[in-house]
Amino acid sequence: MGVLLNEVSLSYPGTGLVIDRLSTEIDDGEFVAVLGASGCGKSSLLNMIAGLLAPSSGWLEVPKDGAAFMFQDANLLPWLTASQNVDLALKLAGKPVQEREERVEELLNLVQLGHASDKKPHELSGGMRQRVALARALAQDRQVLLMDEPFAALDAITRDMLHEQLRSLWGQTGKTIIFVTHNVREAIRLSGRILVLSSHPGRILETRRITDDLRNNPTQAAALADELTTILRKEQRKHELTDRITH
Repeated sequence: MGVLLNEVSLSYPGTGLVIDRLSTEIDDGEFVAVLGASGCGKSSLLNMIAGLLAPSSGWLEVPKDGAAFMFQDANLLPWLTASQNVDLALKLAGKPVQEREERVEELLNLVQLGHASDKKPHELSGGMRQRVALARALAQDRQVLLMDEPFAALDAITRDMLHEQLRSLWGQTGKTIIFVTHNVREAIRLSGRILVLSSHPGRILETRRITDDLRNNPTQAAALADELTTILRKEQRKHELTDRITH
């Protein structure tokens, strides 16, 4: 089972409507990028899928075991090693010690950090910390993985490397991934489908299917990036104009 959202809306007191009647179906094993300017409700959408927020109206369905969450900040516990940070998710799930040890080793190898299992967060680069966070999210063993701009704070070279690793991991694990970003090229590079949200309130403006042929064709990928960027800039200007009028 994937994720189903039906006419989902969300309002915050004092802020008003953040997400407006959003409907979409995300298939099991699909990689979907949610693209939008700041303030369009991308993170709020993930929080509803994760069960951290309840929609104001409409309804949504997610797998019974819920979803794993990976944030922009790695949020590793600084006094624990990489392996202990990953193990924490397994420990909280009540897994036996031997199973946990084997799974931690497997996950750190999966994100190519087996050599750094005994290092603490301050001894790791930003990209390595994010890979530990990804291993910890995978340790929750949920079919749905929610990623909220996890690579936004990284330099371009590290981000490119993690893009390749994430695509590889997706292929190996078959997870359903919902990846929030404001980076158009990142969305094209990673996903099989892009949902473009309007700015405040968030509605689905555009849906784009991304094939490997398009992704690997620099001319087509650049043309789509320019098209989506133009849409986002228009939405951002509209939002800024509305803010000036209302304030």
